[in-house]
Amino acid sequence: MRSLKKYGALYVMMVPVIAYFLVFAYYPLVKGLQTSFQDYKLMGDRPYVGFANYDAVLHDSLFWEAMVNTLVIGAGILLFSFAAPLVIALSLNEVLRSWFKKLAQMILYVPHLLSWVVVGGIWIFMLSPDSGIVNMILVHVFHRAPINFLADSGYARWIMILLSTWKEMGYTCILFLAGIVSINPSLYEAARMDGATRWQQLTYVTLPQLSNTMKVVFLLNTLGILRIFDQVFILRNPTIASKVDVLMMYTFQKGILEIKLGPAAAASFFVLVLTLALTFVARRMTRFDEV
Repeated sequence: MRSLKKYGALYVMMVPVIAYFLVFAYYPLVKGLQTSFQDYKLMGDRPYVGFANYDAVLHDSLFWEAMVNTLVIGAGILLFSFAAPLVIALSLNEVLRSWFKKLAQMILYVPHLLSWVVVGGIWIFMLSPDSGIVNMILVHVFHRAPINFLADSGYARWIMILLSTWKEMGYTCILFLAGIVSINPSLYEAARMDGATRWQQLTYVTLPQLSNTMKVVFLLNTLGILRIFDQVFILRNPTIASKVDVLMMYTFQKGILEIKLGPAAAASFFVLVLTLALTFVARRMTRFDEV
């Protein structure tokens, strides 16, 4: 009773937050689970069909094709979106001129603020075989024939991976820089007194002290592996669809375009279960609970 009087205002402030999650997160989750067991129609009866929707999804070759694409593209994004910002953050930390460091951070961060519609439009133009700057460089500098990158299945997955890395690199880089700034300067002073070089300071001071930040970034990136959708929806076309259609695209195709809401809900729960499994594995691998 005393805690209720003491923290009553805080409990009241939590009510809208709890209501928000109940209405916009947990209710749709329960409703989606119910739909996955129904022959769901927009109108009329919606009989329960047991695990028929799950069985249909598991026996659909397009689902397994989307699964492979998701894991390949997601693993690539996980690797590059972790390594590239880390290297840039460590490099910027060595820059002595603060104005250059701030300018670089701003330039790197701008793509994160743009929607995938804008980013997709920019890169569709830049990769155009007729007037794109990338092909202009290939033709006039390297004297090679223009390449239709967005219609070549050999480049399709790499484009999804590299564009995702480019877009989010500035945000992740700032997280790493914040972690570097929080390192106690006395550690570097002690290392210099022991005769440590810049590389040794990086190896034995910066990276070990940055391990907690790296765990958080790795876990956040892992959570997004199976939720890839925006860039695929914007940049895909029938020529490369078989190489880039991911699980969320499969769910969109079934639920929105084909109006098969039962299989779409079943596929979405496969995504949910796999995401939870990946998160559990990532937490165990990084020993996240020991942060």
